[in-house]
Amino acid sequence: MKILIKNGHIIDPSQGLDGMGDIFIENGKIKEINMKRKAHDAKRKELLKSSVRTIDAGGLFVMPGLIDMHVHLREPGFEYKETIKTGTGAAVHGGFTTVCCMPNTYPVHDNASVTEFIIRRAAEEGSCTVLPIGAITKGQKGEELAEMGTMVKEGCIAFSDDGSPVMNSLIMRRALEYSRTFEVPIISHCEDITLTDGGVVNEGLMSVTLGLKGIPAESEEIMIYRDIALAELTGARLHVAHVSTEGSVQLIRDAKNRGVRVTAETCPHYFSLTEDAVSGYDTNAKVNPPLRTDIDRQAIKEGLRDGTIDVIATDHAPHHADEKLREFDMAPSGISGLETALGLSLGLVHEGVLTLKELIEKMSLRPARILGLDDKGLKVGSVADIVIVDLNREWKVDPGEFVSKGRNTPFNGWILKGMAAVTISKGRIYEQ
Repeated sequence: MKILIKNGHIIDPSQGLDGMGDIFIENGKIKEINMKRKAHDAKRKELLKSSVRTIDAGGLFVMPGLIDMHVHLREPGFEYKETIKTGTGAAVHGGFTTVCCMPNTYPVHDNASVTEFIIRRAAEEGSCTVLPIGAITKGQKGEELAEMGTMVKEGCIAFSDDGSPVMNSLIMRRALEYSRTFEVPIISHCEDITLTDGGVVNEGLMSVTLGLKGIPAESEEIMIYRDIALAELTGARLHVAHVSTEGSVQLIRDAKNRGVRVTAETCPHYFSLTEDAVSGYDTNAKVNPPLRTDIDRQAIKEGLRDGTIDVIATDHAPHHADEKLREFDMAPSGISGLETALGLSLGLVHEGVLTLKELIEKMSLRPARILGLDDKGLKVGSVADIVIVDLNREWKVDPGEFVSKGRNTPFNGWILKGMAAVTISKGRIYEQ
């Protein structure tokens, strides 16, 4: 299939692209990028006469496809919450062309057989590229290292016990040391479960008001401090997941200044919401780590602005509606985030926190670099993973229209500005 994207504002900081132009795609790959259309009018007219699918991107921005380092596709084992088919469908609807799936499935993704299953199922049913993240420890129990070597050979691109912290410091050290053999990152779920101790919301005014057990910021920060110390000791690559507190941002900033090989991500809900969102016992705002204070929210924004936080990831965590209808203590944590992430993150551009180029860095280019994905970006010869964005289109969040099985969102009814108008994933076109 041949595709011509014409009249768009092409922007890709990694390739030095920022201006009007056309992109020609053939057989799923970028064949040509013309940034000065007038010099190519004759060739363009020739293309338009041939059997080419033409997309007029006038008034829109043409960017590298978004990459989400942190999603839960739930398959295998929890297909009633999400499947690879529905999760990747939600991804392209939200502008994502690559997603990295976390290992807390059933069975846990702690061996090469599960890696092979995920890759095969994604090839059969996925709308976008799926890159598996394997478990650090067997069964995510934190007791014994998983089969990291064989999983890397099968296609794993990182390791994490996301949802379950590795409490044993020696096991975490060994995981970091072993990861250096393959030069892949360890993605840390930073939570001291002895401090969490059954908590369900941020420890503070809201936990007292609602009579719910709180989770102190120190539960996250102590483990970030430990894992940074271990990364410094081993020289390994550490990536800190879902950063939520002011103290965490400062710890990561200080570590980077010392030269520690640490990167970090946050999620749209941590710079868009505060603990007030759980008022009325709204389980759709229950996440782990919990929503924090406005001081923390502003610190997250500053961390994104100054580069301390490298990546915006969704932590897409779909749940069945019945699960979220339980009492707050019993309801699972998580937000279905793939379809609202771009609109929420573009809010940072409209506010002046980030430029559009910086947002592209956070949501596409930095994840690609951290994961060693050299074929990403708008360059001739690369896979045609592209998102065409309307920065000014306003839309209302309606979970009933989600492609994801998970309708659990605290953003129901929000008016967002900016969305993916067209997503091209592996040369296939998905239009809004």
